Amino acid sequence: MTKTSSNPLLEGLRSGKYNTICFDKIKTEHFIPAIDEALVQAQKNIDILRANTDAPTFENTILALEFASELLDEVSNIYFNLMGIHSDDAFKALAQEIGPKMSVFSSAIIMDPVIFGRVKTLYDNREALNLNTEDMRLLETNYLSFVRNGALLDDDQKEKLKAINIEMSKLGPLFSKNVLSATNAFELHITDKAKLEGLPESAMKAAEFLAKQKGKESGWLFNLQVPSMLPVVKYAKNRELRKTLNMKYGSRAFKDAFDNQDLVKKIASLRQDRAELLGFSTHADYVLQQRMAENPTTVMNFLNRIYDVAYPAAKKEYTQLQKFAKELDGIEELQGWDGTYYSTKLKKQTFNFDDEEVRPYLKMENVLNGIFTIAQKLYGLNFKEIEVPVYHESVMVYEVTEANGDYVGLIYLDLYPRDTKRGGAWMSSFLTQGLRNGKIERPQVIVCASLTPSTEDTPSLLTLNEASTIFHEFGHALHGLLSNCTYTSLASPNVYWDFVELPSQVMENWLIEKEAMDLFAVHYKTGEKIPAELVEKIKKAQTFQAGMANVRQLGLSYLDMAWHAQDPRNVKDVAAFEDEVNEKTRLYPVNPDKNTSCSFSHIFAGGYSSGYYSYKWAEVLDADAFELFLEKGIFDPATAASFRHEILARGNTEHPMNLYKRFRGRKPDADALLRRDGLLK
Repeated sequence: MTKTSSNPLLEGLRSGKYNTICFDKIKTEHFIPAIDEALVQAQKNIDILRANTDAPTFENTILALEFASELLDEVSNIYFNLMGIHSDDAFKALAQEIGPKMSVFSSAIIMDPVIFGRVKTLYDNREALNLNTEDMRLLETNYLSFVRNGALLDDDQKEKLKAINIEMSKLGPLFSKNVLSATNAFELHITDKAKLEGLPESAMKAAEFLAKQKGKESGWLFNLQVPSMLPVVKYAKNRELRKTLNMKYGSRAFKDAFDNQDLVKKIASLRQDRAELLGFSTHADYVLQQRMAENPTTVMNFLNRIYDVAYPAAKKEYTQLQKFAKELDGIEELQGWDGTYYSTKLKKQTFNFDDEEVRPYLKMENVLNGIFTIAQKLYGLNFKEIEVPVYHESVMVYEVTEANGDYVGLIYLDLYPRDTKRGGAWMSSFLTQGLRNGKIERPQVIVCASLTPSTEDTPSLLTLNEASTIFHEFGHALHGLLSNCTYTSLASPNVYWDFVELPSQVMENWLIEKEAMDLFAVHYKTGEKIPAELVEKIKKAQTFQAGMANVRQLGLSYLDMAWHAQDPRNVKDVAAFEDEVNEKTRLYPVNPDKNTSCSFSHIFAGGYSSGYYSYKWAEVLDADAFELFLEKGIFDPATAASFRHEILARGNTEHPMNLYKRFRGRKPDADALLRRDGLLK
């Protein structure tokens, strides 16, 4: 066991001008001893609070709770961040020990009648405390957190809840580990170039480069990382090849060595058990109590409103696509592995546009500089790359400052796939803005992605979708960077989950505006700006198959609600249950060998349970918000300042609807999304 004196997680964790994490010193064996010591320190703080015989005050109770576990919060945050971005099996295995330790500690606090009694006394007398808005919000969220975590239960019920929490702390990381393992388990090595007919040069070079990296003497190598797989299902003429990649991707952690079926049922059932213990009908009722939507009925009404417009449009689009595939290649029945391929061809025919036309104008470094420039024009921010310790050599770190030079924070960028990193894209924080160790700390955020990497002779050239992903995650990063709150627990992006996607999704809008694209979209060889005609094609193509795109997202949202807005404990067959749910949004034929639930990390390991609808909800908010930018000018200083002050800076210090109404002057227009997608005139 590592001694305390030599453990960087306990001594010398941060250093230098920017107070950054010393990743170059941290090792796997440091975490368990550090967690144990941090738990001891946190428990001492809790014992002092519990033994306090003075009358409860905001300072000696609420703030004492806020700051009781600062070291524990930091060490565990580093662990769980690294588990997703750079870890091996030994590192991931620690979650089975760390998760339960954390759960036992937090459960003991939240179920302590003495501590809860102090919090409840303050809550019951809150109007007489003369608290400011943020202090009142902190008091209210603390009280509700106790209640939602079992403070009002009897002792037997508390023990049941504690056992549920401990079990659930193990299952989420295990689910995620299985998905990553299933993703990494598949590789397809092809030596016959004829089988790859149709693939663009960029995809061929990337596959050839990957083959060399994996020690192959020749040929092309493909895996289930999206930058590798997507070009195949999108462009490969070989239908069997498309089928192979599509099927393998769609069946990850389903009927294989990493099967998640039992875990899906366990997680959903435990969530239902917890909800009922706490007095809620379902897990969705429990979750949505702290969302803008507030209850499952509102969510379902919201989804059904979009469905009623989008599904008829999607059916027409699917029929058109089926007809096109039959006329082109004699395809009698369109399958899942055909959709992206023929949609790409139909899109090119309809708009004389192919996504590959855009790729030469989206060199990764240029896109990144473009995002920085847009942030500078909107919010006056400046970005400068700096040298600090990182956990992997490919990670870049930038200092962010205000126009006047004031320090804003740091952003870490980890943009390419690797075996030690889960797929997809996300934003997280190494340091959340707010009061810590007696002073207000500025944030340190991280953006992770799995972009198309560069090869020996070609730089990283992004698809429009990849560029959109980076704009999206950078919107999350701006939310974290521009937070201006007192308490870390309320600071951005710690907001309601159906509000958290507004800053990210609204940012995507700038990507396809000519005024913004002129700042970064230049041909990587000639340096010429992207032609106005190509930008116009991009914008027109945005509404292509909008019905089908909406239905895909609706299908995932309905599946999420099916697992969580009713009692799932009687589900015996995961595949049969999912198949029944999917009937409402089905376009393609049923495929019994594919399953979404078993790799649906968002809801079973990523915090989006009963919340996947948030993406569509936030799309409504972002469509409505961006209409104001379009009206005033996409770089209008006053509109940007209002968005920064009312949305980005305020975190969870007020109810999000109040914040939105102050920015927009009214509630969001629910039909803004359907108008933008061309589904409503």
